Amino acid sequence: KNITLDRAARVELSCRLDKKYSHLKSLQVTWKRGNETIRHINKTENSWSIQLRILDNSKLGSYSCTLKDEEEISAMFHLQVPKIEGKEKPIVSYEGDTAVMICNSPEYTPIAWTWYVTNGSEQIAINDSLLADKYVIDRISANVTHLKIQKLTKEDDGVYWCEAAFELGKSKGKLKLKVLSLMVPLKPFLAIVSEVVILVTLVFLYEMYSKKKEKCAEDEREFDQVEQL
Repeated sequence: KNITLDRAARVELSCRLDKKYSHLKSLQVTWKRGNETIRHINKTENSWSIQLRILDNSKLGSYSCTLKDEEEISAMFHLQVPKIEGKEKPIVSYEGDTAVMICNSPEYTPIAWTWYVTNGSEQIAINDSLLADKYVIDRISANVTHLKIQKLTKEDDGVYWCEAAFELGKSKGKLKLKVLSLMVPLKPFLAIVSEVVILVTLVFLYEMYSKKKEKCAEDEREFDQVEQL
């Protein structure tokens, strides 16, 4: 089970044994955070739980309970900050155009948003000092942010990240931008035009050849007539 937290909270995790396992009697129950065993267990009938105070992101992560008898049964809990919704498919635009990338956190409100552009293995923060005439960041609402990239060039092609800061930590969304040359949409048209030109040229050459052949045939006939005379 995934449990999303954007701020400090008390959380109770509970494992309940399904009825089909009621034949298991002498169970050993172990709770863990990652590989670290947690010993504080509250037990009721066929149910085991732990209570956590999540004050910072050091308490986030994977928690598991394992019930062991003649067989072993496990359940896993993932405590995480909210995930950011970006765009899975690349955003496609053309040189000279403007591209707009959007990230949002529909259910949880971030404290702040930050945009990054990837330069090799490095992520560079986009702010007012980084090419103000190139990048424009609009926070449409507390839950939505837009990055507008103006006057696109091939150098703008690449990976961008939006980062939302919550009380318990940060979460990133990934977006890809594909910048195409203006020649790309013209290529199919130019291919068709070139095919038409080649076809017309072949027809023209064929007609020239046919006319030349007819003229030669006429000249031969005239020569035969003259020879007979």
